[in-house]
Amino acid sequence: MSGVLLAVVLAAFALSLTTGDFVIPLADVLATLAGGGDGGTRFVVLELRLPRALLALLVGGCFGLSGAVFQGLLRNPLASPDVIGVSAGASAAAVLASMVLGLSGIALSAVALTGALLTGAAVYLLAWRKGISGYRLVLVGIGIGTGLSSVISYVMTRSDVTEAQNAFLWLTGSLNGRSWTHFWPLFGGAVVLLPLALVGSRALPALQLGDEAAGGLGARVERDRLAMLACATALAGLATAAAGPVGFVAFVSPPIARRLLPGHGAALVPSALVGAALVLSADYAAQHLVPGTQLPVGIVTSLVGAPYLLWLLARANRVGRGG
Repeated sequence: MSGVLLAVVLAAFALSLTTGDFVIPLADVLATLAGGGDGGTRFVVLELRLPRALLALLVGGCFGLSGAVFQGLLRNPLASPDVIGVSAGASAAAVLASMVLGLSGIALSAVALTGALLTGAAVYLLAWRKGISGYRLVLVGIGIGTGLSSVISYVMTRSDVTEAQNAFLWLTGSLNGRSWTHFWPLFGGAVVLLPLALVGSRALPALQLGDEAAGGLGARVERDRLAMLACATALAGLATAAAGPVGFVAFVSPPIARRLLPGHGAALVPSALVGAALVLSADYAAQHLVPGTQLPVGIVTSLVGAPYLLWLLARANRVGRGG
């Protein structure tokens, strides 16, 4: 099934490079990627479509893997970075840095990553009571995320209308106008963090059994859990810095992957592939759903994720776990 998911990702990637206002046959795209093609084709493929497609692939992969680590480690389907405030922390830091300090590029990505890590640390410390409960961490994260959203709203109301409009578009989650400048910081971070998260996932099966059982099996519970949460938080922060808080990708990718591959535990790699396929497909739909208008990709992903969240809450209420 992982091979099928990879094929879906490659098909969505190819579709994003070949179609648009200027349709380019796949053979010409491949020739351009190999160094051939005429000047117009090279410009469209290499400067306009390729960085956006690669960014969508990496953003989706980072969000999908981050959500799988959070949900698997905390054993809670609500534990994803966009629900527990991590994405809000990166967003608040980025909005403050861009609208107050005027930062951009790599500096803005670094600030967003710092905001995500600080928010993740605050949520963890406030939720820790001789261990971590998934539901307690989710509730603390929702509270912190709501507070950070208020900070964002305040900064936007105090800013110039044009700046506030641009910030609002970014906060929706958007790949419009993205270029190589936005791709390289995310790529550099992903090259480091993706392997670290996959290596650290070897401790995940033991940690899913609970702190006492994991300790009995020889796992260093706090160290392993903190390392994995730090990697997942950093992945979400980098993805948010590159494209904004694209809603629900980290939330829905892991359960889709687990349903496609039952019995594979947290299904980290499949979750990353589902996330990549979801963002690539959503961005394609955002570009072509309304003729002449490019919608933010976050609008399309929210159309998928919001009904799932409502279904999950209704299901929890039916079994007596929804409060």
